[in-house]
Amino acid sequence: MKVRFEGDVEELLPGIRSLAGEIGIVPGDEGTVVKVERSSQAFELEVGWDGAEGRIRYGAKHQFFRGLGLFVQHRGQGGAFSLREKQQFDTVAPMFDLSRNAVLSLDGFKSMLNKLALMGMNAVMLYMEDTYAIEEEPYFGYMRGRYSQEELREIDDYADRYGIEAFPSIQTLAHLEEFLKWEPVRHYRDTKGALLVGEEATDRLVENMIDGASWPFRSRKIHIGMDEAEELGRGKYLDRNGYKERFDMMAGHLDKVLAAVRRRGLRPMMWSDMFLKLAAGNAGTERDYYDKNTKIPVEMASRIPKDATLVYWDYVHLEPEEYENVIANHRPLGGKLAFAGAVWIFNTFGVNYGLSLKASDVALQVCKKEGIREAYATMWGDDGNEGNPFAALLGLQLYAEHAYSEDSPKWERLAERVKFCTGIPAETFLRLKDLDEVPGSEPDNRKQSNPSKFLLYQDVLLGLFDKQIEGLELAAHYEKLEREIAASRNSEAELDYLFEVPQKLCAVLKLKSEIGIELKRAYDRGDREALRLAAAETLPAIASAVRELRLAHRTQWMRMFKPFGWEVIDIRYGGVLSRLDSAAARLLDYAEGRIPRIEELEQERLVFSSANRFNGRGVGWCSHYYRMASPNVFFHVLNPF
Repeated sequence: MKVRFEGDVEELLPGIRSLAGEIGIVPGDEGTVVKVERSSQAFELEVGWDGAEGRIRYGAKHQFFRGLGLFVQHRGQGGAFSLREKQQFDTVAPMFDLSRNAVLSLDGFKSMLNKLALMGMNAVMLYMEDTYAIEEEPYFGYMRGRYSQEELREIDDYADRYGIEAFPSIQTLAHLEEFLKWEPVRHYRDTKGALLVGEEATDRLVENMIDGASWPFRSRKIHIGMDEAEELGRGKYLDRNGYKERFDMMAGHLDKVLAAVRRRGLRPMMWSDMFLKLAAGNAGTERDYYDKNTKIPVEMASRIPKDATLVYWDYVHLEPEEYENVIANHRPLGGKLAFAGAVWIFNTFGVNYGLSLKASDVALQVCKKEGIREAYATMWGDDGNEGNPFAALLGLQLYAEHAYSEDSPKWERLAERVKFCTGIPAETFLRLKDLDEVPGSEPDNRKQSNPSKFLLYQDVLLGLFDKQIEGLELAAHYEKLEREIAASRNSEAELDYLFEVPQKLCAVLKLKSEIGIELKRAYDRGDREALRLAAAETLPAIASAVRELRLAHRTQWMRMFKPFGWEVIDIRYGGVLSRLDSAAARLLDYAEGRIPRIEELEQERLVFSSANRFNGRGVGWCSHYYRMASPNVFFHVLNPF
């Protein structure tokens, strides 16, 4: 569609040109007339077509690009239309985890920003523990795909063309394992992941971190982390200084961090969990964070900075009162409160849309009611990041539609919008949940089972998860899902490639998910012929499917991420293939009489953990590859230096 924009569009043209190909328009001096006007109302957007000409009236730059998408979407449906929206949040944004192997390439980031612009997002948070450059610290992000200052500036420039505010989220206390693992920087280390507070060298490091992270961005926002610092003061600090209350240590370090932030004219944000955990009066756990009875002592509240935005994170709750209770607990802390929910791509090849969509919908409704003006959708990449943020676009669309709706957006509207903004139907995205929402799962996979990952990586002879899935007919489930994904794909869609890995994974799991159970049964009944056939035919077929999956995954990774970090996933695939080969050799040795028994198959199968379907906790959850692959020692380090 040829479009002639009339009005003051000079600052909008770079963004219009970037999106033109995605939404099928050709901007120029002829074609459909669209009158563009800036509104005095910062949070209002009007879009329409009266049969002769179109209009987009917007209050903020980012709203224009949502309006442009709405215009093209509805113009394509035919007939006149008039739309009016009011933005419900000052900020609505995704948070990309760029610290757990998968660092978006510049092209990958730009592709994502195109989608966010059409949705109407107005910010993007870059979570970078050590994946940004610090000139004074060569080991910071070393071989981890860290962004250079120039790369971050390019991301910021591209986001700005859409009116999207890009800003950094860093860690200034804990969650720094990947930097602190290096021997040359041991002087900064208290424990495995926490900085040694109270030291001049640490204070200089933090100042350099703030400079390195903030300099490339226009935004004055900076998220300084401070979450999950339970180990603070329990390592080298304890040896040197003796025991000290963690709140006092944290508050003292926070004062220094905030002073550095303020000197640079930055506006700080920080996670709120440690304050509520410490207020609970014990060791501090996630359960304490959500405890409705937590009371903030007056002395603690007085020491919490009022100029820092506290970010309350909550990814799992499904009832409004659960959010209302924790928000109420935050009120005595004073200051501004923001909310961070999640689109669950954590520790899985899929997306837990059953939990993500429902929890986010409830949370965002409560946020509107409670007057919370900033909402973020986190997408963590725990344990190596087998998944990817593009698969989470349906969840991000929910956040966007909430941001422009007083009530919860209707499913039909959400589905129409995500199809337009991404080119992928909502139902196709939803199939990704079935990689983990398998028979035996709790409704909507609310216990976060992740069989798509542990069934791929578990050893076929050891069968660590076999008891968890016994009798669930998962082979049939994955065979059916493979067909459904294949049937739903559209090779002409830009993002169709996202579904190659899930489809290939199903092709593996329809063969591998129950093979350990079958081998154990054949062994227990003395069926050497069945074991010989498994070694000669079934295990090689699984290996062939794994090789196809690996190649598809590598192609996908290199299309959206930097190459650093892929070696971790590559090694994991190599481990699966090597163990299949060893298992086939063991089975043949037994079937052909060269060994008297297979000790691995002699072992009784036990449930992997207390998270199992026999006590209503789903089919299982495991956070770490090395625990999926083997019960034996991968590494054991008491003193790495």
